This record gives sequence, C-alpha cells and structure tokens, in this order.
Amino acid sequence: MCAESSTNAPTGTEVPPESFIMDRGRLETVRLRIVQSIQTLVDDASADGAVVAMSGGIDSTVTAALAVEALGADNVLGLALPCHKAERADARDARTIADGLGMEFTEIQLRPLLDAFKETVTSELESRIDDGDRPHERNCELGNVIARLRMCCAYYAANREHRLVLGTANRSELLLGYFTKYGDGAADAYPIGDLYKTEVRALAERIGIPRRIISKPPTAGFWADQTDAGELGASYETIDPLLRRLVDDDRSVTDAAAELDLDGETARAIAWLSAETEHKRTLPPTPGLDHLRTPL
Repeated sequence: MCAESSTNAPTGTEVPPESFIMDRGRLETVRLRIVQSIQTLVDDASADGAVVAMSGGIDSTVTAALAVEALGADNVLGLALPCHKAERADARDARTIADGLGMEFTEIQLRPLLDAFKETVTSELESRIDDGDRPHERNCELGNVIARLRMCCAYYAANREHRLVLGTANRSELLLGYFTKYGDGAADAYPIGDLYKTEVRALAERIGIPRRIISKPPTAGFWADQTDAGELGASYETIDPLLRRLVDDDRSVTDAAAELDLDGETARAIAWLSAETEHKRTLPPTPGLDHLRTPL
C-alpha cells in the first residue's frame, strides 16, 4: 500500500462543487445505485450475505451502512481486525457503528498472527540490509503483511458463511494504488470504488454517518501516527481535484497544476503514483500465446 513522497503539498485552490458528485439529488442516485449493485452481486452469486472489514473509518463505515441497507443487518458481518494498540479506539468505533446498524460484528486481534509471521517467515527471509537504514520500507513490508492477514480473515469468514467480501477502497485510493495488492485490494466488489474521497465524505453526510467518523484523519493503520496525507504527500483536498483533471478530463499535469495553483513537483509526484501503480489495477499479465493454437 505504502507510497513515498517528500513533497510538502499546498492546499491548492478549491474546486467547484459541481466537479464532484456533491448535490443531494445525485448523491441519492449514487446511494440507490450502490445498494442495488450490492443486492445484484449477492443474488447473482447465490450468496448468503456479505463481509466488511471495518476499521472505524469513513470508507468502511459507509460500505457497511450501504450493505446493511441492501441486504439487511442479519446478512452483513463486520470484522474489526486491529493489530496495534493505537487501533483500539478505532475498533471501538467500528463496534459502535456495527451495533447502531444492528449487524453482526466480531473483533479479532491480529498481533499474535503478525508476531508468528515475523518469527517463522521474516526471520528466515530477512535481508542483510540494516533496518536502521530503511525504517519506512520496513514499515511498509510489514504493513502489507497486516493488510493481507486482514483479507485472509475476511475471506475465511466469507467462505465459512457463504458470503462475499465487500472491499472499502474509494476511487482516489484505487487511482493512486494506495492499497495492498492481494490485501485490502482483494475483494469481490468495491461498492464505493467509483467515488473520490471527496464524494465519499459527501455521501457519508447524506446517509447520516456520525461526524466524528467523517472527520477522522484517513489512515491505513499500519503504524502509530500514520496518515494517508503523510504517505501520499498531499491531502485528498489537493489530490482529488488533480486526479479529476488528469484522469477524467485527460488534462496534462502542467495544465492541471496551473489551474489548481498547485506546485509542479506535487502534481508530478501524484501523477507518477497513479502511473507507477497501474499494475495494481489490472489482472496479472500472461505471455499472450493464444495465437499459437490451431483451430479445432
């Protein structure tokens, strides 16, 4: 998941609200479409419900709330999967949200699994490079392990109960590759995957998600004091307007940065993240040998 940037990004100019899905009418259309898509997904798979890994943050809360609306509270399982002491408050928030939605909820502490992984796997494959020279990379490696352990738990629960796993990634994260391949990037569907973080916040307000959840600083929870903005080098208030122009409007980095009054270094760093992580958004490639087969 981790992304590195040394850029100290300015806020940039505000984007007109109409550039994003922000008004009540379109947000209501979004809500209905997402609810219907979850229902169709589960029905087509003849599944018995859904599993949502809940972090106590806005994305997983919105996903869980819409899943409950789509499938009924009895058919949605929320999992809190904390690994560090710093995540205890978030796990409590996740439980409070789940209780309010009336859905089933289970909390599993992953620290013993991580410790066992480090003892049995990391110790055998450990690089000779001194960790002191690469603390950030070391955090990312183990952070990705945590994300994959979480998804392993989610899929175990889904397999046991014949459910589907609903991912909680939004469009901003997907476009930046800000997720762990085969970790939080592994799911049967991303209900909010078409929405920028800016739009997820607007939708959260529309469906009544508590303000304390909406206002939380976004974080992957890989280590203490980690934030998305710190990892990405800019806040979503800066990232989303730039991505809208680069991806949706096919604008050049130079033009988009100028329109947003954003420094070129920040704009290029964000654009590079999107381009560099394209492999995370596509199926693993094959050599392309089908043309060598003769017709039957």
